[in-house]
Amino acid sequence: MDFQLTDDQRALRGGVRELLEGRFDGAALRDALDPDAPSLDRALWRELGDAGFFALRLPEEEGGVGLGLPEAVLAFEEAGRVLLPGPLVATFLAARDVAGAARGEVVVTAVSGGLVPWMDEADVVRGDASDVSGAVPLRSVDPLTPLHRVAGSESGAKAPEADLLIAAEQLGSAGRTCEMAVRYARERTQFGQAIGAFQAVKHLCAQMLVRAEVARGAVYAAAVTGDVLDIAGAKLLADDAAVRNARDCLQVHGGMGFTWEADVHLHLKRAWVRAGLGQSARDAEEGLAAAL
Repeated sequence: MDFQLTDDQRALRGGVRELLEGRFDGAALRDALDPDAPSLDRALWRELGDAGFFALRLPEEEGGVGLGLPEAVLAFEEAGRVLLPGPLVATFLAARDVAGAARGEVVVTAVSGGLVPWMDEADVVRGDASDVSGAVPLRSVDPLTPLHRVAGSESGAKAPEADLLIAAEQLGSAGRTCEMAVRYARERTQFGQAIGAFQAVKHLCAQMLVRAEVARGAVYAAAVTGDVLDIAGAKLLADDAAVRNARDCLQVHGGMGFTWEADVHLHLKRAWVRAGLGQSARDAEEGLAAAL
């Protein structure tokens, strides 16, 4: 079986990356952290809708792009690379059911693992109204992901496609922090040579690459099969890769990585939040173990 990307898939990934790099670059990420900035960039949301981001899986006769789950995974991987904020997964999955979601005119969020991201900024909250009526705000570790907690919803209905798209975002972050660590290891010098020449740094970067590529194989395969257990395994591996790669990237950067000016800590914080969304690691592990 050939898991290589097709030319069309490569073009899609390149197009999404070009759009996001042009519209949400490092400067835009920093601007989004400004407490005086709008909580959610509605103009960017509509641009994503105009570009077909939310309508990727809608049939062409319904105004969509007519692509499949593998292509959606590629798009969400690119969103994860740049830490694009907002309830992307919920809006994407609501494109067929909620009027305006596919065009980016309506922001949709959903209860996920007992948490509701971007609840105050969303136009629609998916799920039973009684589930969110008692939601309480949390102080989110990620400054770009406001959260509410809903009591008693941690074991709610499973959403495998949501888990897979979250895993794709985690994969994008894991790949990005690996690239950041390698670049810094080449540029930063100590004792007259790049720190990437030191064995300890080489090992860290190599381990990061292995984690990202193992997660990539699992996420891409799950996108092809759509199997619930494959998706559970993919999210486990992607969550682990995103969190551990961000930590190792911090280690490579040394003290610089812990400063507010560096982007590394933002990847770690987002990875922690995403790992808490959707199916929990414990539930995924129990499901996989029971199937063996």
